[in-house]
Amino acid sequence: MLYQTGNDWLNSDTKRILLFGMSGLGKTHVSNMLREGGDWFHYSVDYRIGTRYMGEHIVDNFKHEAMKNPFLNDLLRTDSIYIASNITFDNLAPLSTYLGKPGDRAKGGLPFDEYMKRQEQHRVAEVASLLDGAHFINRAHDIYGYGNFICDSGGSICEVVNPDDPNDPVLKSLSENLLLVGIEGSPEHTAQLTRRFDKAPKPMCYRADFLTRVWGEYLTAHNVTEDQVDPDDFVRWAYGQALAHRKPLYNGMAKNWGLSVSASDIAAATTPDAFNALIAQALEKHSA
Repeated sequence: MLYQTGNDWLNSDTKRILLFGMSGLGKTHVSNMLREGGDWFHYSVDYRIGTRYMGEHIVDNFKHEAMKNPFLNDLLRTDSIYIASNITFDNLAPLSTYLGKPGDRAKGGLPFDEYMKRQEQHRVAEVASLLDGAHFINRAHDIYGYGNFICDSGGSICEVVNPDDPNDPVLKSLSENLLLVGIEGSPEHTAQLTRRFDKAPKPMCYRADFLTRVWGEYLTAHNVTEDQVDPDDFVRWAYGQALAHRKPLYNGMAKNWGLSVSASDIAAATTPDAFNALIAQALEKHSA
């Protein structure tokens, strides 16, 4: 790891860290807090995916929908209007809307083949965006003068790496440039995330083999065809399995490539100094 002890971290003028874990455990909250403190460059992997690598897919999807409206159709054909994605660090809706959910078209669903195509597009984009981290570390320093750098990874990072492979190209690149820190939730956090997802199910990214398996199991268990699937019901059904599927992957990343801190400790670190102290403490515990 880049930092062997807590003092290494505290005394460094170039603190570089990547946070990973399930969505909703505080990665973006902490990243925003550090950025607002003025001394940290915030690199959002999801924002990079939605702008650099999938921005054209997203906007083309907007246009595809707009072309169904005769009024907008004419305006688009004559270049009289401009359609763009207004994605931000805190509003990734354009990306998640494009990813979509499989199932009944009348309920906003996508054909499963199209859904899987978009999942693969995201996988490729996520790998590229993670590998871009090293470039942005240098860019943040050379252009803006930032020594401290936080990479706010998406919840699906564990779906595009193999934590048990010592030569995994993504994890190898990340670990050479950043301290990898997993945020570990308690059973209470898991229950809270599940309740939140039940209220507002959102598109997520998973490994192709996992999705193919749970899709087939859903069709069999509910005795429905693909075009009869309620999209929200499917993603709710898959979410519980996804939590169990991702937990060992996150654990493997922390064990083999970095360290971990609890979500409750992250929530309590409300200032840059408190966050730095928490990471130093975790490094001391790891080195011991």
